[in-house]
Amino acid sequence: MTPAGRTLSADQAVPETGAINRVLANVAILVVDDEPGMRNFLLRTLGPRCKRIEEAADAEQASKRLDAQHFDLVILDNVMPGQSGLDWLADQRRIGFFAEAILMTAYADLDTAIHALRVGAADFVLKPFRSNQILNAVVRCMDQRYLRRENFLLKYELRADGLTARGRLIGSSPGIAAVRATLEKVAPTPVPVLFTGDSGTGKEIAARTLHALSDRADKPFVPVNCASTAPERMALELFGEIGSARDGLLLHASGGTLFLDEIAELPLAVQATLLRVIEDNRLRPAGAEREIPLNLRFVFAANVDLKAAVARGELRADLYHRINVLEINMPRLRDRVGDIADLAELFIGQFARRLGVPALALPEAVVLKLARYDWPGNVRELRNLIERSMILGEFPPEFAADGGGAEPEPAESLHAVERRHILAILEACGGNRAEAARRLGVSRKTIDRKCAAWHD
Repeated sequence: MTPAGRTLSADQAVPETGAINRVLANVAILVVDDEPGMRNFLLRTLGPRCKRIEEAADAEQASKRLDAQHFDLVILDNVMPGQSGLDWLADQRRIGFFAEAILMTAYADLDTAIHALRVGAADFVLKPFRSNQILNAVVRCMDQRYLRRENFLLKYELRADGLTARGRLIGSSPGIAAVRATLEKVAPTPVPVLFTGDSGTGKEIAARTLHALSDRADKPFVPVNCASTAPERMALELFGEIGSARDGLLLHASGGTLFLDEIAELPLAVQATLLRVIEDNRLRPAGAEREIPLNLRFVFAANVDLKAAVARGELRADLYHRINVLEINMPRLRDRVGDIADLAELFIGQFARRLGVPALALPEAVVLKLARYDWPGNVRELRNLIERSMILGEFPPEFAADGGGAEPEPAESLHAVERRHILAILEACGGNRAEAARRLGVSRKTIDRKCAAWHD
């Protein structure tokens, strides 16, 4: 910890105005000092730049302010009537205070510095100081906070899955086009979204697309696989605990989007807590006496029948109804065969760069064989096939252009493959176009339009 008052000379240049405004634009600050002149000085210096600033004359007033509202940063004097700033900060840490703190003091002795470090003060400034010194301290403090959060989330993603989904929705098939149109409509709203569909259909990629289209795009996107964490640790992982080294993923995701995959795997006790958090938009970590306001968008995903999970007692009915405000069903790959060529080309390019190997050619004969395959593992299975083929330098015999010595198949366009597939579904549905549209994940109008074009 560096005493800002010692290291910053009085004539040091004020940070760039644009940089200050970017850092402080979304920061809520509480100023705690018994001197009205100092409070007024800080309010004039920081007020025009930050989202919200409030003041308190002593520790008791400061506690009431924290109970009423959330602050990202507290700037407090150490010597105050009733209780010192450091003692007050230590008390707040014990009952639930996760914000940053900068200490103001007229006495920069070693004992004060050690005490400040132990109670979690990020910096301290030596009185008297100028506006550029406090601005430097505040910007440095918030930059460090953002960097810690980014590092935590990056390490979490790497620990959870070294190849997390970071792609985009690819394809122009009716099913994926309908998903994309729905995402564009719902992105500006704060409502929860539930993605359903078979495993490997791209639910996380769709969730990331929703986040990227929203006004939270520059904030964290935090994916959590509810089946990959031990049940006894899930509450700590999500909600955090006072005195623990982990603040909880919900706090780290603040301002952004929390994506809970395989939601039916969440332990029932954690489901109850999550429901309260969603309803109130407030969080109380284990051991805390104070609730923390949250600003989060919740997005969920499941590859099982959630109504059946409710009936089996695996998912709370009240949680199911709360998260199922808007459901988006992701189409299976065999229902969007027209997108296979685009997806294969994308994966070939990605693995060529990652593996440092030449890109495989993708002739029409290979595309047609890919289109005729059933793909039970959906897009994930296609991705794995492409990765394996890139490593080996060739497609497996059943997908190779020469067919592994088999009789060459007649040329056929992807449009023909799509036509044959849709007509087969229609036949299976006894000609019921509404049912066929439901199975294909497209609108009834799409089926009518295609049949009209084929004169069927």
